Amino acid sequence: MRKRHIMYALSAATVTATCLGAAPPTDMKVRHVVRAGDSIQEAVDSARAGDTVVVSPGTYRESVRIDTSGVTLRGAGPRTEIVPDGNRADSACAQSGNGICVTGTAGEPVENVTIRSLTVAGFKKNGVWATGTDRLTVRGVTSRKNGQWGIAQEKSVRGTFQNNKAIDNGDAGIFLANTVNEEGGALDTRGAAIEDNLLTGNRIGITVRRVRNLTVDDNELTGNCAGVFIVGDESRPRAGAMKVRGNEVIENNKHCPGSSRLPFIQGSGIVLTGAEETLVQGNYIRNNVGTSPMSGGIVLFRSFVGTQNERNVISDNLLLLNKPADLANRDTGTGNRFIRNMCRSSEPANLC
Repeated sequence: MRKRHIMYALSAATVTATCLGAAPPTDMKVRHVVRAGDSIQEAVDSARAGDTVVVSPGTYRESVRIDTSGVTLRGAGPRTEIVPDGNRADSACAQSGNGICVTGTAGEPVENVTIRSLTVAGFKKNGVWATGTDRLTVRGVTSRKNGQWGIAQEKSVRGTFQNNKAIDNGDAGIFLANTVNEEGGALDTRGAAIEDNLLTGNRIGITVRRVRNLTVDDNELTGNCAGVFIVGDESRPRAGAMKVRGNEVIENNKHCPGSSRLPFIQGSGIVLTGAEETLVQGNYIRNNVGTSPMSGGIVLFRSFVGTQNERNVISDNLLLLNKPADLANRDTGTGNRFIRNMCRSSEPANLC
């Protein structure tokens, strides 16, 4: 058969297959474009695993709930803003005072959801709230002036929180916990990561409470009442087994009143309370100044339920001009080690 006859036969076969209606692919990914005046929630409700909801620049007055795995919600950066609608509370997310909710359960977690490149601001409770998730990614999100937490997650594993800005939120800028309404041992987050975020003007920049096995790396924390809180209690397993590395923790000197659990907070860089087996390494901690019991550069403080810090390693940090001390061990726990830190003042002496 000559070449042109071969080409003709192949073309005919292709046409025949097309005419007979070959099965369409089943893994097509769809982009749902939302424009100013449209409903983000309607687009999210129609999305399936692998789809992306693209939110155009504009101000959207609504709360958004995501309960489908594999969905990406993507804005156009600071020009896409989600704010409360004071006249509507037509979803559980809105009724709870949250901006964006990612909601699964322990038995059926929502998996591989991504939220990126948008602003969520002014909500009564949380900017981004997640529960029952696996591999949630929050990247390039600005969460500003929300009443409680900027970006928060509970009962979830393998989350990534990267390149976000949490500004002027009522409590923590980023908050990870085992659970917020129940008692229980620390949750193994299976490698959650809080990386390269800017936290400023919050009560606490980053709080990780009753969790294990995560990293807090390369964040910038300034202008909060405290930079980083690692919080545990008497439950088992204990909080800890994490790494806090390469963060810049500077001038967290805002004054925040005390609560039923804590005294007032001011001038705290990195605080460990009731934690174990945590590595605090290679951080730059400067000018955190206050008179709170937890004030200072890096502070080990016995938790208010009496749990001690044990077997933590504080190494290779640069600490300057923190007061009352660059390093402070105000606990009686055992096995905590201070190695090769560069500083000028410590409690007790000789930790530098």
